[in-house]
Amino acid sequence: MTAPVAGARSIVVERYLDHPPEKVWRALTDERLLGQWLMPGDFRPVVGHRFTLRADPVPHWNGVTEGEVLVVEPCRRLVYRWNTSGAAADGLRTVVTWTLTPTPGGVLLRMEQSGFRPQDQPNFHGATRAWQRFTGNLERLLTVPGGGAG
Repeated sequence: MTAPVAGARSIVVERYLDHPPEKVWRALTDERLLGQWLMPGDFRPVVGHRFTLRADPVPHWNGVTEGEVLVVEPCRRLVYRWNTSGAAADGLRTVVTWTLTPTPGGVLLRMEQSGFRPQDQPNFHGATRAWQRFTGNLERLLTVPGGGAG
């Protein structure tokens, strides 16, 4: 695991979803579905698997995110290292933790990206906006009939 960084900040996004944990888990871990709501890449829900996700480049970021799966607890918790690259990354190393908590009507989905150092303020703000967009994409994917997540 990554050691905590003094003064590090985290982004937390929570959503109540009217879908069973199994359906949400599939959207979080299926490479094809990830490409629809997050970024295309070669993700596999296997501890130790190193993956690369690719988005369109933007100023100060080449669009490449590299990671390594750290924890896989099906339908409960998924943890991976999340390292961006490009000029703005400057050694930024974070950890993304997804937690699924069953509720009477579905699941409470919690995403935490931790490890933003004080000097990572621009990355922190960019990631905060990006996760709102990504989780919105995930919610829409889950409601698409035959969208593959069901």
